[in-house]
Amino acid sequence: VNVPEVTEYAKTLPNVVYAENNLYTCSEDTQKRIKEKIIEYNLNRVVVASCTPRTHEPLFRETVREAGLNEYLFEMANIRDQCSWVHMHEPKAATEKAKDLVRSAVAKARMLRPLKKPTVSVIPVALVIGGGISGMTASLELAKQGFEVHLVEREKELGGNLRRIYYLLEGEDPQEYLGNLVNEITKYPNIHVYLGAEVVEVGGFVGNFKSKIFYNGGVKEIEHGVIIVATGAMEYKPEEYLYGVDQRVITQRELEEKIHKGLFNAKSVAMIQCVGARNEENPNCSRICCSEAIKNALKIKKISPETEVYVLYKDVRSYGFKEEYYHEALKKGVVFINYNDSQKPSVAKEGDRIKLVFWEPVLQQEIEIYPDLVVLSAAVVPNPDNKKVAEMLKVPLTKDGFFLEAHMKLRPVDFQTEGIFLCGLAHGPKSIDECVSQACAAAARAATILSKKVLEMEGIIATVNEDLCGGCRICEALCSFGAVEMREKERRLVAHIIEALCKGCGTCGSACPTKAISPQHFTTEQILSQVRAILAG
Repeated sequence: VNVPEVTEYAKTLPNVVYAENNLYTCSEDTQKRIKEKIIEYNLNRVVVASCTPRTHEPLFRETVREAGLNEYLFEMANIRDQCSWVHMHEPKAATEKAKDLVRSAVAKARMLRPLKKPTVSVIPVALVIGGGISGMTASLELAKQGFEVHLVEREKELGGNLRRIYYLLEGEDPQEYLGNLVNEITKYPNIHVYLGAEVVEVGGFVGNFKSKIFYNGGVKEIEHGVIIVATGAMEYKPEEYLYGVDQRVITQRELEEKIHKGLFNAKSVAMIQCVGARNEENPNCSRICCSEAIKNALKIKKISPETEVYVLYKDVRSYGFKEEYYHEALKKGVVFINYNDSQKPSVAKEGDRIKLVFWEPVLQQEIEIYPDLVVLSAAVVPNPDNKKVAEMLKVPLTKDGFFLEAHMKLRPVDFQTEGIFLCGLAHGPKSIDECVSQACAAAARAATILSKKVLEMEGIIATVNEDLCGGCRICEALCSFGAVEMREKERRLVAHIIEALCKGCGTCGSACPTKAISPQHFTTEQILSQVRAILAG
């Protein structure tokens, strides 16, 4: 896009009194310059034509607000994602399209009206769903800041997957850490723990949620301001390589437990990586499997140096500093053998022995070995309850079944639904230290809400003209956020918008047969003004 040409064109548009171009409009210097120009030219509308509003509109809104304007008197044209990127090989056409987008944004800016942000009171209480390491860490972080926490765990004891981890690559004792964590949880009177419990209903909105917990045969109702989802994940139960058929075929978790209990006595161990992962059903890497295999291989070499250990892998992904342990395993004699999907290893029983056949890429031939144990590095799979929890909270899942964050860079522990956060394995496979870090982040984000007595909500919401409303309830049925309720007024039903729940998506307004509902900031007049501006080009 020829930005200087677009800038000169913008100066010719009606009502435009000032236009300039900058290399980085989102930089601190340019933000300061925008504020100066608003004051210098007594501007009452601002248009920025640059990148995506999804990432930078809040920044520019805040800038115009600091200059004394209502933040909704700002409009943004996306001439990067929607223009320069998609037309990178057509510079002239891209420049003309950028002019169209700017002309459209200016046309809408003329129609903008200042909006008021609704406010809601905040209940300084958190609900944490899941009592694993992530849920406990998040609960503790909030409790230390003085907030009340309701921690709900489906199992009869806290700890989640950490209960079955007995040693780490780095040498720490996870069971000691878990014991200390549980003890600390019990010390805080403002943490209420519900074991063998389940959240069965959630209603309300950010700052004012109401939930029902099934606990001890009864239902308890609580009120809280935020929700943290830490429901964890599970180990894939293999259906291949004779798992469940021969007791000598086990998973990495079962091997770790066997070593911990002193039951390991094998002289030959073969590990097969990516079982249940990186295939057509589950194309993603489970991230921790390679580290687990290296950890157990090193442990075997420590307690039984003469034991032969083979690791059959697709790719060794010991990311970060874990690469050092991979090299240590090589030095101690662990044999790593590459395989691919077209030549997967096979496991079969041959008499009383297990025969493992694999293709050796260096020797270019099939090799047969007879290990005492075959250990499968099973994938991390989503908690089967995720779908039920997602529907209850109205939050999205990935296609793999894990919870989906609002934005991987800008809001990595937030859901799109305000006041609900996530952490740990519920979000996807990750190591213990990553779970702890993400739990602390989720608690920090939750605290930004709980620490306020009153919370400002988004001003772009729907409004209802009650004189036009026919009470047909179409809007109520269509609203994905439950933001529309019907109220009786003067002996007739009319729609009412629950401001704290409304996301301004416009679904209700587009479906309303009497045009009684209008989304603010995206009114019919504003949208039509943009359409006319585009067609005028």
